[in-house]
Amino acid sequence: MTSKSISAIDIFCGVGGLTHGLKQSGIKVLAGVDIDESCRYAYEHNNGARFIHQDIKELTIGEIQKIYGKSKIKVLVGCAPCQPFSKHTNKNKNRRNDEKWRLLYYFSKLISNVIPDIVSMENVVELSKEKVFSDFLETLRSLGYHVAWEPAYCPDYGIPQTRTRLVLLASRLGKIELIPPTHAPREYLTVRDAIAKLEPIGGGECSETDPLHRSSKLSDLNMKRIIQSKPGGSWRDWDKRLISRCHRKTSGSTYGSVYARMRWDKPAPTITTQFYNFGTGRYGHPEQNRALSLKEGALLQTFPESYVFEEPGKPTSFKRVGVHIGNAVPVKLGAIIGRSILKHIQEKWTRNIQ
Repeated sequence: MTSKSISAIDIFCGVGGLTHGLKQSGIKVLAGVDIDESCRYAYEHNNGARFIHQDIKELTIGEIQKIYGKSKIKVLVGCAPCQPFSKHTNKNKNRRNDEKWRLLYYFSKLISNVIPDIVSMENVVELSKEKVFSDFLETLRSLGYHVAWEPAYCPDYGIPQTRTRLVLLASRLGKIELIPPTHAPREYLTVRDAIAKLEPIGGGECSETDPLHRSSKLSDLNMKRIIQSKPGGSWRDWDKRLISRCHRKTSGSTYGSVYARMRWDKPAPTITTQFYNFGTGRYGHPEQNRALSLKEGALLQTFPESYVFEEPGKPTSFKRVGVHIGNAVPVKLGAIIGRSILKHIQEKWTRNIQ
């Protein structure tokens, strides 16, 4: 069995973080499906795969089977939007009314109809506590899948951010699991490894040679704040006059990981859709007086330097690109998932021909 016999379709593909990782591992991705049309150019340009602008609720078995064609091993992967399950929203009593809450059920239904050989799903760890996840597992097992899932700590796999993600693998071919960590703690990649080589820019400035290396402009107040910020510190390092009212209250005093700089020699914090805002996390540059640039966010998400997010010659949206980058599955994590799938298939194929 060669990797050419294996074909994947990526549901909730976004701009292609998971797809690109699978591609790097050697798995051919035929198409990606997403409801956000603005992801099309980046997805198709960087991955050589078809982008299907469609709601998962409207996908049919016929459409999916037509894409797979005569593929011997069919892989279906997906990362449903995680906002309803995130620890940042789990105190919201109305979160279960969010339509995104049911997307995993639609993914489950699609799997039930298509019956791919292998399934993978990536999401926030908090999802494992929800009924929708236990229902998802029950459906997979009832369909004859061997299922394994675990929280994957990204630095263990060469990703320079302290993100932990739930990674699920399921196979009808037999037992499957995520490959062991590839990096020991002493080998963790850091912020320095990822972004130190980029040229210095100021807040609100853009590199003359790389349009993606641009940062948001800081207000006068936030400029004073970041000047007083220390790597790995917090707003507690500032003069009292600069501290916001909400942090002076008892209820806000525990939120220390906002308005802060990253450390050069540690992995970055989890890159979210707000990574380019100084005030939404520890997203201040370790030494330059600004928040992360879009390029830096992309590199910390392990996108290749050559990855293109906007069509040349067309108006760009700073916020839209930031959201696309923050929403993506880290490319290296996608590659780890791909390597796990290929290892599993090779083992099962070898045993069957012996």
